[in-house]
Amino acid sequence: MKKPEHVIIFDTTLRDGEQCPGASMGLHEKLQVARQLEKMGVDIIEAGFPAASPGDFEAVKRVATEIKTCRIAGLARCVKKDIEACAEALKPAGDRARIHVFLATSAIHRKFKLKKAKAEIIRQAVEGVRYAKEFCRDVQFSPEDASRTEPEFLAEVVRAAIAAGATTINIPDTVGFTVPHEFRKLLTYLHEHVPELHDVVVHVHCHNDLGLAVANSLAAIECGARGVECTINGIGERAGNCSLEELVMALKVRADHYGIQTRVRTPELFPASRLVSQLTGMMVQRNKAIVGANAFAHESGIHQDGMLKHRETYEIMRPEDVGVVTGTDLVLGKHSGRAGFADHLTRMGVKINPEQLQVVYDAFIALADKKKMVYDDDIVELLREHLSDVPKVYAIRRLQVTAGNQTIPTATIQIEKAGEVSQDSATGSGPVEAALTAIDRITGIKGDLKSFAIQAVTHGEDALGEVSVQVRFGKEIVAAKGSDIDIVMASAKAYVSALNRHLFLKGGD
Repeated sequence: MKKPEHVIIFDTTLRDGEQCPGASMGLHEKLQVARQLEKMGVDIIEAGFPAASPGDFEAVKRVATEIKTCRIAGLARCVKKDIEACAEALKPAGDRARIHVFLATSAIHRKFKLKKAKAEIIRQAVEGVRYAKEFCRDVQFSPEDASRTEPEFLAEVVRAAIAAGATTINIPDTVGFTVPHEFRKLLTYLHEHVPELHDVVVHVHCHNDLGLAVANSLAAIECGARGVECTINGIGERAGNCSLEELVMALKVRADHYGIQTRVRTPELFPASRLVSQLTGMMVQRNKAIVGANAFAHESGIHQDGMLKHRETYEIMRPEDVGVVTGTDLVLGKHSGRAGFADHLTRMGVKINPEQLQVVYDAFIALADKKKMVYDDDIVELLREHLSDVPKVYAIRRLQVTAGNQTIPTATIQIEKAGEVSQDSATGSGPVEAALTAIDRITGIKGDLKSFAIQAVTHGEDALGEVSVQVRFGKEIVAAKGSDIDIVMASAKAYVSALNRHLFLKGGD
């Protein structure tokens, strides 16, 4: 196999990223992210785990159908039913399909999770790869928890997987345990003891439990790895995955050191980050590298003076290199027509059917009546709110609050369910608490608010306020967002959205 002359970006935002607690996405949301990933130029999109649920199966199938330039991967255990589901979901991708099979190999997983001996692990890995190969010529094998697997046994498993037909070998640091020097040592050992690795592509999949996912991935590239599995904003299980934007820009900015880059169109990094944040409800920390709000902010007088004299004194990359532009593009107003609005959506890369267009356009006109100017970010918020795959069991029809330092905060709210409108009032320590308490009283479902964050979507006095919440319902934590010019209304919308998502996930009403 010809070795790639660039670092392959294997994006797993739609699979591992979505496993981040509270960050699940519906079909429409996953398709939006997939289109942005294609626009950005990633090499491979891991669209999901088809055997996990009917929803995951359908999402992988739709992504495989709609995305035309990227390879599409689906995840499967080394189990026949998983591989069959994966192959079926990936059919629309044709020759661009990749089946990604995995099996744990570390001693702790063998003993406590799989309860299998080494010989059985090798047998199952070989059978999994061979069976996947019957459906797909592009088969990737991952020895789960590779970084904690005995190097000698890991080499034996990898050698067997290649002999069975694997074309890509992925070495995961599944629990984020390794450190760069140790990871280099492991990869060097594998290359020395498994000559067959020269005939396949080596990937790495690093988690961020110790904050070393990007560092470990870069160390692997120095040792000959030519694929990195990563996610937008680094979202994923526990502390997350290797951050795509950080890895890509590290290779670009330090091309003098690494001598190899990706094919990612870096001006699409910030739009991708913003889209994933909005769709998942996972806010990006302000000091996040590359895409955080403070990434290009300079407050120190010394820094500002240096910047005015020569930008490179305190900036190693330009904001425009990653898609950060000064201000926000002004787009449309309340006098804009439906055709002009539809054309703008197309230029934004949004694909929706006529019925969906009418819903979003009506919401746009309602917003334009309240705001002087409507921005792209406002439109993304409208798309997120009105085109969610989660059914609106409950919908807010009216909200009135009374608050002040000389009065008891009170909220009166009307909520519709199945065509019937219910109304109730409640008090609280503030108007938001009063509104959420009133919602609990009407629905009869008590949520426990675990996190609450507010940010402006756009700029100006009439900016949309975006509220991100995480709400616990029993043992389940659900993340959701709500936006409105009125921040109390945005809070209520976010809470009701979390409630609707909770009902959707449990299949109730």
